[in-house]
Amino acid sequence: MTRIALIHALSHSVGPINDAFERDWPQAVRMNLLDDSLSADLARSGHGLDAAMHRRFEVLADYAVGTGAQAILFTCSAFGPCIGAVAARHAGIPVLRPNEAMVAEALQQPGKIGLIATFAPTLKSMPPEFGPDADLVTTLAEGALQAMNAGDLARHDTLIAAQARRLRDQGCARIALAQFSMARARTVCEQASGLPVLTTVDSAVRALKNALCGPIAACASQVQSHRFRAA
Repeated sequence: MTRIALIHALSHSVGPINDAFERDWPQAVRMNLLDDSLSADLARSGHGLDAAMHRRFEVLADYAVGTGAQAILFTCSAFGPCIGAVAARHAGIPVLRPNEAMVAEALQQPGKIGLIATFAPTLKSMPPEFGPDADLVTTLAEGALQAMNAGDLARHDTLIAAQARRLRDQGCARIALAQFSMARARTVCEQASGLPVLTTVDSAVRALKNALCGPIAACASQVQSHRFRAA
């Protein structure tokens, strides 16, 4: 069976990605690694994605591979350079940034893309992944992450949906929700904006399944020879 390592920096990401696997690829065996100090340390240290942070990601990935993981999916979007270094270190297996597959899907259609985040550092690390030619508008749903941390999920979703409406009014053709923890707001964003809404969780599961199994074929024993390439 295919074994996927899911590495989390926010506890809120665990549920959405596992739910997506249950919907779209229940046969995959998942292992969940959570270090919920990563995001807090990044936010307060002032050192950015320094050598120490890179080393922490290497340790997590090495452990995952040591357990037999055939692919790694990171689920926090603020650590792109660290994840890129892990992908180079473990080049024999798919190593996906959380937003890699969604970015590829978002770029398949013309028009302006609206990107919403609830964690401010994500809006620094993620936009370059769309490339210099992307017509991208970014916005922070201020207070949404704090609402989720306080257990007020309705307010979390409402604050994100308000930004989706604002992006629609700015001429965006579709909305991208930048973080795994935001996937639960997809439906309310679609209702509020009338636009198609992409989530990182659904795109990531599709990408991994295609990389390891192909669009139709069952997973083969040679799975480690495959590697996802963003379109």
